[in-house]
Amino acid sequence: MDSVGGEVVYSCGYFRLYKDGRAERTSATRHTAPAGFDAETGVTSRDVVIDAATGVAARLYLPPAAAGTATKLPVLVFYHGGYFVVGSPSHPLFHRYVNSLAAAARVVVVSVRYRLAPEHPLPAAYDDSWAALRWVASGADPWLRDHGDLGRVFLSGVSAGTNIAHNMAIAAGAGGLPAVTPARVEGVILLHPSFASEQKTDDEDEGFWRANKDRWTVIFPGANGGLDDPRINRMAAGAPSLAELAGERLLVSTASVDPRAPRGRAYCDAVRASGWRGELECFESEGEHGFFVPDHGSREAAKLMDRVADFLAGH
Repeated sequence: MDSVGGEVVYSCGYFRLYKDGRAERTSATRHTAPAGFDAETGVTSRDVVIDAATGVAARLYLPPAAAGTATKLPVLVFYHGGYFVVGSPSHPLFHRYVNSLAAAARVVVVSVRYRLAPEHPLPAAYDDSWAALRWVASGADPWLRDHGDLGRVFLSGVSAGTNIAHNMAIAAGAGGLPAVTPARVEGVILLHPSFASEQKTDDEDEGFWRANKDRWTVIFPGANGGLDDPRINRMAAGAPSLAELAGERLLVSTASVDPRAPRGRAYCDAVRASGWRGELECFESEGEHGFFVPDHGSREAAKLMDRVADFLAGH
């Protein structure tokens, strides 16, 4: 990374955040993989612009199962991870993972490219993600019209992307998805959820909690109550009830060696206590946070992929 003066408030292997709202990203975060045909999975992808004014875009994935059949496939709207600061659908690791997911689950995937903080502070990522979901619901793209079943829309994400998916599910549950032909969210898949609060929990690592707090201050300076903003603390005062979550089924996956896991487990407990009427599945993999993206060929990653594919198939 280039040397930049100023006080560093958050640093990890991917970027540094400075108190004045600047970011330094490693060169590895800027690597990209082109859309197109993937010989390993048989999946074809292409990039589309959703809103030229804001730069919201997506990479669409069409599995080989879509060819030569009139049966329409479920549509999965996917939000990548990366602390809200790094990542994109074209990053080689996310691109590879989504190719594999589209093939294994036989779904049309819309991987959303939202604007990144701190250059575009939150709630930009939430606004962009909602715009993308509304675009999906409109069926504006021919792949979605011809191959996607908009009556079977699923929302998913990894890490920060799960936080986005949760907030999109709350928004869709509260207000629905406006579309010419009403779209329906059937299920939500949260892979290693990312939540926080101003109050550290007893089973939460002190250093991890404080680092999240410092990062949040830079990427969302307008947050209502800091880490008690309902978008990151789903139990904050004034937060929408979890009973409003869209969908009939919810899958929450945590990892055994993940400082975020306690809040993921608490999320499952809170959904159960909320009176939400859907079917909830919660389970934990052996491994670190987000391991299945870089190590997608490992035994634990394969088990998780099978679980996600079964969920999308309705098994």
